[in-house]
Amino acid sequence: MEQIPGKPAVGVVGLGIIGSRVAACLRRAGHQVWIWNRTVRPEPNFLSSPAEVAEATRHIQIFVSNGEALHSVLRAMLPALTAEHVILNHATVSPADTFIAAKIVAEKHAAFLDAPFTGSRDAAAAGQLVYYIGGDPQDLERVRSQLEASSKQILEMGAIGQASVVKVATNLISANAVAAISEALALLDRYGVELHKLPLALENNAARSGVSDLKLPCMLEADFSARFSLKNMFKDVQIGLAMAEEKNIEIPTTGAFAGIAMAGLQRGWGDEDFSVISRFYDFPGQGHTLPETPAPATPVAPAQDAAEPAGLKNLWGLLRRKK
Repeated sequence: MEQIPGKPAVGVVGLGIIGSRVAACLRRAGHQVWIWNRTVRPEPNFLSSPAEVAEATRHIQIFVSNGEALHSVLRAMLPALTAEHVILNHATVSPADTFIAAKIVAEKHAAFLDAPFTGSRDAAAAGQLVYYIGGDPQDLERVRSQLEASSKQILEMGAIGQASVVKVATNLISANAVAAISEALALLDRYGVELHKLPLALENNAARSGVSDLKLPCMLEADFSARFSLKNMFKDVQIGLAMAEEKNIEIPTTGAFAGIAMAGLQRGWGDEDFSVISRFYDFPGQGHTLPETPAPATPVAPAQDAAEPAGLKNLWGLLRRKK
């Protein structure tokens, strides 16, 4: 679609599963989109550096994988930033990394919004993401129309950093829910109950959730094409573990998930959907013994000594027990 007069041009940095689909949504809504990605892509208006994106447009949405990549991109575009820019970080990073990013942008008096989202590949393609926003409401109003192009809802969470806390917290819920669904399927299988009975039972059960609706059908079909990859969920869970450590909060359930996710990464499952952890169970529809699995490597939260998360040993004992 041609750019619609009055629609601001938008920069998109990072063309992963979500960034590429957000760029498509922006184009459909009539925005001119300027692109940069670490690896070259055959995209319209693809530029050679983050600084060139900042020279081309004043509103920039960043979709990168972690805090280090976020800071690198911001420092690269810093010479081109002005007080007219609004920078939105959509990567899930720690509050500490968010504050560093905001400080970098503030060097040029540009505005910064902490803007993680919920919604996976399909939601992004359909323009149905939900953005969590931390920052100045006036800065949000400057970019609201472009966020609406790829979202169904925009939720204000408070100051810079608070949206990141909410995003990490909700990802912990998703991670642990998928682990619980995997265990529930294993119980049904070992007791000879047809696996499709679980979603049937959940239809009118309080345990039903958006996670079960989204992930369970794919798990039953062994469809682990990445909507949200295991490596990215593991990264977010590590952030959550470090945040909990900082505030002296015990989160053993999340620690157990981290151990399972680490074992999945060791098996080469990192680029598959994080629901791939259900492969640690066999679901043949008949009573088979649980598969043997390697002892998990200890997950290491950033900037802290390695330690086995509480509850991990017991969970792995369950996974390795024979029928």
